[in-house]
This record gives sequence, C-alpha cells and structure tokens, in this order.
Amino acid sequence: MDAIIERCAGLDVHQETVVACVMYGPLDRKPKQDTQTFPTTTKGLLALHDWLLQWECTHVAMESSGVYWKPVWNILEDSFTLVLANAQRIKNVPGRKTDVNDAAWIAQLLRCGLITPSFVPPEDIRDLRDLTRYRRRLLGHATSEKNRIHKILQDANIKLTTYVSDLFGVSGRALLEAVINGEVLTAEQVRDLVKTSLKRKVPELLDALNGRVRKHHRRMMRMHMDHLLYIENQIAELEQEIDRLLQPYRESVTLIQTIPGIKEDAAAVILAEIGNDMSCFPSDAHLASWGGLSPGNNESAGKKKSTRTTKGNKSLKAVLCQAAWAASKTKGTRLASFFYRVQKRRGQKKATMATAHLLLRIIYHMLQDRVPYQELGWEYVPNPTRGVEYWIRKIESQGFTVQLEPHEITST
Repeated sequence: MDAIIERCAGLDVHQETVVACVMYGPLDRKPKQDTQTFPTTTKGLLALHDWLLQWECTHVAMESSGVYWKPVWNILEDSFTLVLANAQRIKNVPGRKTDVNDAAWIAQLLRCGLITPSFVPPEDIRDLRDLTRYRRRLLGHATSEKNRIHKILQDANIKLTTYVSDLFGVSGRALLEAVINGEVLTAEQVRDLVKTSLKRKVPELLDALNGRVRKHHRRMMRMHMDHLLYIENQIAELEQEIDRLLQPYRESVTLIQTIPGIKEDAAAVILAEIGNDMSCFPSDAHLASWGGLSPGNNESAGKKKSTRTTKGNKSLKAVLCQAAWAASKTKGTRLASFFYRVQKRRGQKKATMATAHLLLRIIYHMLQDRVPYQELGWEYVPNPTRGVEYWIRKIESQGFTVQLEPHEITST
C-alpha cells in the first residue's frame, strides 16, 4: 500500500481508555510507530492532545464507537484533521485483535488514505441536531400522554371525542379540567366553556359528560395532564433555542421550504441532519446513500435478491418520508406525479421511500447551487423514453412482439 501521509495517528477509543498509535517516517519507507494509552478524562484527553502535537501529527483517525468518540473529537478537532471511520469498513484480520493492534491498523489505513471519512457536521449544526431530535422525542411523549387520557375517558364512559374533534384544543381542555376537578356542569356552564360551533352541541356534550368518573380516574388524568403541560413547555423552550440556532442558516431554511410538503419544522430537521455545506458529499447519490434512502443492491448469479434500503440516518429518513407523503397530496406538482407513478407499479410504501429519495437529491442541488425549488408540473418526466421501454418490456413478457413506428398527431 502506498503511503500518502507522513505523520498520522490511529485511536482505539473505549469508555475508560484511548490507545493511540503514531506512525511517522518517509513515504517511501516502512514507517516507525509509537503507542501509548491515555485515560478518557478531560485531563487524559488533553495529555493525548499534547502528545500528538509533540509528534507533529497532522491527521488523526478513530472509529465511531457509540458515543465514546465524541469527547475525543471535541478536544482534538481544532488542532488536527480528524477522520471518523465506520467500524464495519475497517475491520482487521480476525484472530489478531488487541487494542494496540487496532490502533496500529487504523493508523496504517489512514497513512495510506484507505479510510472513508464519516460525515461529522460543525459544532453549531451538531447542537441544532440534538435539539431537533429531542423535540421529536418530546412530541412523541406528548402524544403518548394524550392517548392515555383518551383511554381513561373511555374507561369512565366520557364520550367527549364523539363531538369534540380536538380534545386538546381550547374547548376540549376546558371541559377536561372540569371533569378532572369533579365539577357537575349545567348547560349554561358548558356553553360558557366551549367555543365556536361547539356551542350548538351543548345538549350532546351534556350527555357525553354523563359518565362514571371515579376519584382514581380524576387522579390519573391530573397526573397525565400535568405531565403533558410540562412537556409542552419544554417543547416551546426547545423551539425558541432552535429558532436562535437557525438564524445564520435562515436562507437555507427558506430555500428548503420552497419544496411542496416541507414546512419550517421539517426544514430545520433536514438542515440539522445534513448540514449546510454540501461539499462534504461528492454527489447527490452519496448523500442519498448516507441517508439510507438509496435502493439496496444485492445481486448474485444475475438475480437480484433484495432492494431494501440501508439503515442510514433514521431521523432524516423519517422526516423525508413525512414530507414525501405530504407532497403526494399536493395538486399538479411533479412530486405528486412521481409518487403516483411509482405507487401504481410498486405500492404505497415504496412510492413514499422513492419520493423521499427524490426530495433529498433535490435538496442537495438546491443547497449546493443556492437556488429555490422550481416546479416542473405534473407532466414532467426526466426521461420520457423510459415509460415507452417499460410498456415494451411489459408487452413482450406476455409473449408478444412490439414494433415501433412514428406517428403524426394531428390536431382537430
């Protein structure tokens, strides 16, 4: 293997220790190496930093082992060119696994330029990513608490959801508070609590509120409601912080929002996951593969065994699938047309994933060229001949022969 880096280091990172191996020497000769173990405390990582500086290392590589690599990265990223390696792609020969051998193997691969670096966004994007992912978790917790309250209401035979479409709107919450407090409501009191068109349903609401609510039900609903209010306050604080971190990237968020089906929350998540600098990805196909949205390729003996996508980035995949589903409901757009063309042949799930794949590739070019989304219309097809070829294959598979002849279309 030809060397391309004169002084580099490989790190084998664990929870308690970091084994560092430095390789140095002329590129046309066998390198020399030195190995040392450091603790993962801040003091130990600073000692590792100084030790690498003494050896005049320029590049440092490590495996993405859980979350243990993150503190090492945070301390070293300002002084060295760091490379985060996928552990599955740099496995050593079986039977020779020790911490020292692992560190030396990583250093050897790095010296020869054989490690494909994983994408690690800058610090502010990493902070934004933490916030958007936590917001998604809290939204899930809030939905769980709402479902628990729904369950208790059914257990107590309170049929509010029959007449109130949004139980956690202004009117629904007012009625819920009355139920939790054990109030006996009259028609006038119900009319004062509800808003808009619900005022016409006061008799039905009185019947719906006539259940068998025990003290246990009220206590449980109070606990769920208090927790729900706490979660909603946390979400509001998160959204303020997310908005603050998005200020330097407001232009990019606005560009992403020009795509049908993507609103501000989804645009913030997409930007937090893929970053603002598209030069980190060689092409849109690389970005789609990194996100886990490219179709799988498993072929042997001329037979395709599977087209399942890889795991990729779960948060990015989830928000893009939601955006793809929303885009499929838009009228007269290229994305909706693409969705239904694929759905007709492959089904709804594959159509959603294919549209998410298309969305991500569009976003890549938008952020790279700094241009807004351009709607091409329902009739747009990237390669019109592909549709003809599909039907030719379809007809020939039934045992027929197809011969194409030019045909002039005359307007009437």
